[in-house]
Amino acid sequence: MERVLSAPRTPAQPHRLGKVLSLFTGAGGLDIGLERAGLATVACLELNDDARAVLAANRPEWLMPGDGDVNTAAKYLTPAALGMKPGELDLVAGGPPCQPFSKAAQWTSSARSGMEDDRARCVHGMLDLVESFLPKAVLIENVEGFLQGKGSAAGVIHDRLRRINEQYGSSYELVAKVVDAADFGVPQHRRRAIGIAYREDVQVRLPEPTHLGSPVRAWDALWDLEEREKPVASGQWAGLLPSIPEGSNYLYLTARGDGEELFGWRTRYWSFLLKLAKDRPSWTLPASPGPSTGPFHWDNRPLSVREQMRLQTFPDDWTIDQPFRAGRRLVGNATPPLLAEVLGRIIVQDLQLGSIRARARMLKSPPTLLRERLDKLPPAVPPAAVPERYEPHIGSKDAHPGEGIGPSPRLAVVR
Repeated sequence: MERVLSAPRTPAQPHRLGKVLSLFTGAGGLDIGLERAGLATVACLELNDDARAVLAANRPEWLMPGDGDVNTAAKYLTPAALGMKPGELDLVAGGPPCQPFSKAAQWTSSARSGMEDDRARCVHGMLDLVESFLPKAVLIENVEGFLQGKGSAAGVIHDRLRRINEQYGSSYELVAKVVDAADFGVPQHRRRAIGIAYREDVQVRLPEPTHLGSPVRAWDALWDLEEREKPVASGQWAGLLPSIPEGSNYLYLTARGDGEELFGWRTRYWSFLLKLAKDRPSWTLPASPGPSTGPFHWDNRPLSVREQMRLQTFPDDWTIDQPFRAGRRLVGNATPPLLAEVLGRIIVQDLQLGSIRARARMLKSPPTLLRERLDKLPPAVPPAAVPERYEPHIGSKDAHPGEGIGPSPRLAVVR
């Protein structure tokens, strides 16, 4: 089946307005969006073999120097290696591995370890490259805990940028904000920390929401996509999915829900048996979900990789030819390309990259990856009765002993 956007959009910018060094490129989500804003990727650093295969298949012209390790890249990846001088590069962009700063890390035995985690060493590698290239702009996209709160990377980044400024006379100052991708037309609630720093004394403009109150919804993204092979739900509780309404989760099957009582109130994680609603954006897509972790399709099954790509705003001509689990991980870890396009447009305008005519043309048109809201949506399918095989589980259940916020109440009980 030919896959097209629900409304025609302007193709990728024919005029390249700037050059990007991409770090932690992954499946290319950030780069796709920046490309649509007129910023060309001149080289990308990525360690994961599956991700490198995706990048090579979709953009064989993107240079992937060395082994992709940002920690050591500054030893060989210099401005001269890319045919430029320090200061000529327009943008260094990337999102360092988020695990040490993510909410999911709360549920591990060590909780969030932030900059003390070995996986956070790549932040220093990223800043080494910033010092080497002295780009006109730095863009960081990551989970909200990356640039705020205890153990965040904000202090390390600010200190290093200050030292760079003192040595080279630059004016880097990271300006950060936590945004929800759904506020910019991404059909998925996804809270991300955005940080931008400019080399020169130019005021950073962070994006203002464009879709508050009128989000692009899951149905708008998926209505015209028909997958030949659809994943099948598995696990002990998969058969309960038809018994949960669209837009709800296991809480429907608790004492405070409207269904049978099979679980205790707030005794499971939020995304347990969570289902999409046609009339709302998706919830955040996880990279490595368990068999009962949603969001699930309203047809009571896991989302396909292509469906997840639609909810992340990947263009349909971007291919991820990987096994299901690997593809799902790559998509779940990606930056929504539409959000990246919005950020790229701001950087192009702030730094006045390219010609006045090209920038003016960009301002007159909506982002190319934005899908339109449809006028009509089909009604939700009512929940079915709980299957007979689950009836022995029906009965009174204890609720969570705490507030159900984070692991602390549970850890207190275990201890």
